[in-house]
Amino acid sequence: MQSGPAHGGRAAAGHPPGRAPKGPATSGLARAALRGHRASFAGTAVAALFAATVVSASTMLLTATGAQGVPPAARRAMAASDIGIMATAFLLVSIYLSVFVLASTMGTAVTQQHREFAMLRAIGARPWQLRRAVAAQAVAAAVPSAVAGFALGGVLARWWFTGMADHGLIPPGVAFTFSWVALPVCLAVATVTSALAGVLAASRFAALRPARALEEAAAGRRKLGLLRLPLGLAAVAGGVVVSRVLAGLPEKAGSGAFLVLLLFCFGVGLLGPRIVGPVAWLVARSAGRLGSTAELAMLNVTTQSRRFSAAVVPLVLVVAFSTTKIAMLTTARHETGSAGPAASVWMDYVGTGLYAGFAAIAAANTLAMITTERRRDLALLRLIGTTPRQVRSMAAWEAVVVAGTALLLGTAIALCTLAPLLRAAYGSPLPYLPWTAALGISGGVLLLALLATGLPVHAALRRRATETLAAA
Repeated sequence: MQSGPAHGGRAAAGHPPGRAPKGPATSGLARAALRGHRASFAGTAVAALFAATVVSASTMLLTATGAQGVPPAARRAMAASDIGIMATAFLLVSIYLSVFVLASTMGTAVTQQHREFAMLRAIGARPWQLRRAVAAQAVAAAVPSAVAGFALGGVLARWWFTGMADHGLIPPGVAFTFSWVALPVCLAVATVTSALAGVLAASRFAALRPARALEEAAAGRRKLGLLRLPLGLAAVAGGVVVSRVLAGLPEKAGSGAFLVLLLFCFGVGLLGPRIVGPVAWLVARSAGRLGSTAELAMLNVTTQSRRFSAAVVPLVLVVAFSTTKIAMLTTARHETGSAGPAASVWMDYVGTGLYAGFAAIAAANTLAMITTERRRDLALLRLIGTTPRQVRSMAAWEAVVVAGTALLLGTAIALCTLAPLLRAAYGSPLPYLPWTAALGISGGVLLLALLATGLPVHAALRRRATETLAAA
């Protein structure tokens, strides 16, 4: 673990044992964490930037289509096309997903600060003080991103508006207008969602007794929570049951497919380490035969399944959701010659890109922070004679194993989701997915994993190993 006692010691200085640090001390912890864990909060800022961009674009789209100067006939046409409903749905979904992505990113950031938090708990810090400190960290990283996201949202909103107009969803005569109303909306959403995400990320560890917090900070958490295992098993079992039921109810298959997808993804998220470990072992078995660095990468992923599952699960969501949505459209086109109205198909692809973007950012942030957290381990490898090229090769193979694991799990979830829907519609449970789409999904996931792992490794290798160890 890269974090050391220095930050916790500064934050807790001057407080005798048994007395809780006051407010300024916990806010000092937030500032120290922002300085000492820059990579973690860079990921939070990126996630907040993406969320703010979508929130800004959705708000501007609502403002442009509901402006006072829009002719009544155009209003009726847009109401018939459900433009307002779609923009509102994008806004609400982006708010919900921003909490998910920020909480995922902040969860990894909190893990890197376990030692500092454990020391504060040992000297009497209250759980609410730690939650407040983490919430302050999240807000400090997210609010500046909201301002930048507001500006980028104007670009995205214009692209959305133009695309809708080209597909006939927005009638001629309705002009796009840049709206400053989106700025306070972005700031409000960023503040609330980041604070909520910080509280959620810190809740479990902050509630631990001081002795247990110190033990977990030293050894890490090895077991799933008491509720996590049964809930995860129940979700997966529910996905199987609903899928089988839908297979016998053709008229309900379309509306129930999304529920199956959610149940499987929720179950995989809860059971992450238990599922990722064995699947990663299967993927790594083939990689392990390709050299010593590949074998070392295999051991890293399979023996640290809890750590790497935090990155695999968001990638599973990317694969499962993208494959399901794209395969539904391509199968319909293959079987009937048409995937539906061009405007609806275009909006489906836009929505798929939006959801996949949130999950991809969560995965990239987690992979980057995992790699950054291991700077000390990489420095030790270099001191015992491992060359930079071998370190990069090991990191690349880790990315391959992570991406391969996500592709296997995500594809399995997509097939289980699609089976009842396609059987009811076309008589066969197997989807039609062009090789270009399959290659695009697989290549995108692999490229994301390679970049999110390789860039932090490249940055770590630019420093001398002795300097890294001295600063860790």
